[in-house]
Amino acid sequence: MDLLRATAQEMSELCGISRAEAVARVNWHWEGLDLSGEDEIILHEDEYYWALRIYFADVLDWRPTADRSDWTPRPGPPAGSRCWTL
Repeated sequence: MDLLRATAQEMSELCGISRAEAVARVNWHWEGLDLSGEDEIILHEDEYYWALRIYFADVLDWRPTADRSDWTPRPGPPAGSRCWTL
């Protein structure tokens, strides 16, 4: 799905993480869900929203210019989990 790829790219750029970690986080967030329908709820938000929502425990400010330096990232998927596909 294009939105998932775009979310991983956005997360990598916004949060300064590798593409592999961003893909793993996206995979982990939606693991086990069927997202193949064209009317999926995730399509109501863009990659910017999902990148921040998946990476940070709390999104304190949605502005692109927000200072995120003291925000707390969510723990990532465990090393060796099947979410790591790159």
